[in-house]
Amino acid sequence: MKVLMVNGSPRADGNTYTALREMEKIFKENDIETEIIHVGNKAIRGCIACRSCIEKGKCAFDDIVNEVSPKFEACDGLVIGSPVYYASANATLIAFLDRLFYSSHFDKTMKVGASIVAARRGGLSATFDELNKYFTICGMPVASSQYWNSIHGGAQGEASQDAEGLQTMRTLAKNMTFLMRSIELGRNAYGLPEKEPSQRTNFIR
Repeated sequence: MKVLMVNGSPRADGNTYTALREMEKIFKENDIETEIIHVGNKAIRGCIACRSCIEKGKCAFDDIVNEVSPKFEACDGLVIGSPVYYASANATLIAFLDRLFYSSHFDKTMKVGASIVAARRGGLSATFDELNKYFTICGMPVASSQYWNSIHGGAQGEASQDAEGLQTMRTLAKNMTFLMRSIELGRNAYGLPEKEPSQRTNFIR
């Protein structure tokens, strides 16, 4: 099994990375393959709603989004990590996720998702909620921990002093591992849930 981990911080080895690495240790102990991709320091523009990805099968802007898309399709789980800016995720990460989820048309049902957030003090739960919406709109179960998936640290490296935050990350990785394996067993035994034909309506009708 494989987990794709996305670091949305512009600091490749900052507090968000500290949290991701704590999870990665648990995954490796359980023979789960991992890959951490740093996107927070990339020049990634936002979606322009051109909808050309519907015809081309990939985003019109040929950058890291198209590079990551096949890795996303191949993985069993996705972890998204972000620092908190004004009670929100890093704008570069949001641009990446908007385009990645919209332009990739493979079935994401039952891929397990987890989001983690890092901040000096506040805005964590708002950012956590924001990131989880990418999973819940496309049938991805959301992995949980013993607390909201957050870690505290201001200066670079301070997150390593947050004992509860680090434990939260380890618990999250253990729960995510269990959930991915359980889904795999269920898929083999029963298949994926049957889907009804999509019904898309506007509010006016």
